Amino acid sequence: MSAIAGIYHLQQHSLDPELGTSLMKQLNRYPADDARGWQNRDIFLGCRSQWITPQSVNEQLPYYDPERKLAITADAIIDNRNELFDALNVPGIDREVIPDSLLILLAYERWGEAAPVHLVGDFAFMIWDERQHKLFGARDFSGNRTLYFHQSGTYFAFCTVIHPLLSLPGAGHGLNEQWVAEFLAIQDRVDAADCFLTVYDSVGQLPPSHSVSITDGNIVFSRYLTIQAPPELRLGSNWEYEEAFREVFGRAVKDRLRTYRAAGANLSGGLDSGSVVSFAAEELRRRGKPLYTFSSYPVDGFTGFKLGNRVADERPYIQETIDYVGNIQPTLLNFPERNSYNDIEDWLGIMEMPYKFIENSYWLKGIYEQAQQQDIGILLSGQRGNWSVSWGPALDYQAKLLREFRLLSFYREHKGYNQSMQANRKLVMKIVGRKAFPEIRSLLSHRQSQEELPELIDPGFAKRTEVYERLERLNIAGDPSAQSIYDFRKRHFEQPHIWNVNGTVATKLSLKYRVWDRDPTNDLRVIRFCLSVPEEQYVQKGVDRSLIRRAMAGRLPDNVRLNRKRRGVQGADGIQRMLPEWGAFLGELREMTRDPQAAVYLNSTGLAGCLDRLGSEPEPHLIFNTDFRLLARGLVFYRFLKRLS
Repeated sequence: MSAIAGIYHLQQHSLDPELGTSLMKQLNRYPADDARGWQNRDIFLGCRSQWITPQSVNEQLPYYDPERKLAITADAIIDNRNELFDALNVPGIDREVIPDSLLILLAYERWGEAAPVHLVGDFAFMIWDERQHKLFGARDFSGNRTLYFHQSGTYFAFCTVIHPLLSLPGAGHGLNEQWVAEFLAIQDRVDAADCFLTVYDSVGQLPPSHSVSITDGNIVFSRYLTIQAPPELRLGSNWEYEEAFREVFGRAVKDRLRTYRAAGANLSGGLDSGSVVSFAAEELRRRGKPLYTFSSYPVDGFTGFKLGNRVADERPYIQETIDYVGNIQPTLLNFPERNSYNDIEDWLGIMEMPYKFIENSYWLKGIYEQAQQQDIGILLSGQRGNWSVSWGPALDYQAKLLREFRLLSFYREHKGYNQSMQANRKLVMKIVGRKAFPEIRSLLSHRQSQEELPELIDPGFAKRTEVYERLERLNIAGDPSAQSIYDFRKRHFEQPHIWNVNGTVATKLSLKYRVWDRDPTNDLRVIRFCLSVPEEQYVQKGVDRSLIRRAMAGRLPDNVRLNRKRRGVQGADGIQRMLPEWGAFLGELREMTRDPQAAVYLNSTGLAGCLDRLGSEPEPHLIFNTDFRLLARGLVFYRFLKRLS
């Protein structure tokens, strides 16, 4: 794990050595085990290393291979090492000690610019090919490691983070209005649809699944991978699918436990994180080491509010998993003095840009701080599980069967669901019918869908930047209720912008706290396997997420494994945490709605209406209220604007 940086003179002139030194000085804020630079006549490569894996200890980065005439700087952990060793004919005696950066270099020597296609893991790297006088680099398929660049008429500079690039001559702090417009217009957690952009006009970003190649001053960006469903996997029985799942998922967890320091994991009361923890604890038991888990729960005195089937305090489920799995050293945290409002400035410093996850920000950062104090090297998570290992939406599957007129299968699934969930048959049928035929629903509810909802972006700014037209062309705008969840899942893996923000958060938290987030549910091998599994394996007899529930029998307690009625929700106590700051919060919101600088970008009139509806009495349920969400996101952006002035 590293912060990498470099500069390449596009006109092949001698490079001022002070430029590289200046870049590296900007990275001094991050803890490191080593920091080095390497310079040729027109190229500088730098690396501020944080050693995580056994092979990274005492690794020298950047590394120059005089025989191959190749130099590399890398921020990478490669997970398919054994497959690469076999493909590259690496001698067995070298396999335990070879660092991941050298493995990438060998892959480049064999496959050239196709090398990233063969890599599984989290990575961003740049290679200087002296023979071809070419600079080549790539970022992993879902963007788990960031890589930014600044391009001028004379040089191309890159870095893991943004602020060093802003210090270069000619790099200004002006806002990129297209990025800002997309950030404000997109309603979910995605920051921007165009992953080449950042919030700054002078700094770009290498998107996930992309590479960059620079030769003779020509800069070429290429997408090297688009994830599409492989041929359907046909096995003979449920047991064979379950065994195949355990094999591929267990391997992904095992590969992500490669650290010479302690191994940790996020643990909620749910199925995804519990499954990750179960495999990890078992593997570490074989090694004679414990798994350290970190869980958050609401602040003391939080009485909650009507959450339907959602549970704010997951400690009973968490404890069942801990007791059943064993070999776990748990840490349960509720961060009584913290709230998302007080953490805004810290998060803006970490992210270097506005962000949208304010409701969960206090515990995300708090867990990293605790992990750092316990010398955790890797922190396992299961963030992408809903779309990979625990896929299987029961009602949407019924709708799919109904729409395809597979009526016998539909009847079996519909009956099984109603019986097992003790559900209202007519209500379920109504929901399924809407999902099966959303076009009819859209026609019937046309007037309702035309009701104006609050918007964060200023209408004039939106019109000037044509942001909604651009998002519609990218298939991002539109009515979500008219979209099939199966189409959404397909786009989730095909479109790199959807997962980019997760990699941004993970990279920048890791650099600050020296803890690397590792997600086995996001393993490329796991994703390809899950996309190949027939849909009837994911929903059976009306049971959602059927494959992982069956595969984890004997590995998770049944109260967690078979729980279908209660789901955890984090951050429900956010308003209660903010009570001591509520007056200051409202005062700053009023300032925001009246600030002419903010009004250029933010819908000040609409946000003032949100503020009026919010009222002066903080109610706990407001944490999930649309008005609160828009005001909080607007405030984060407003604070960012003020930092620039």
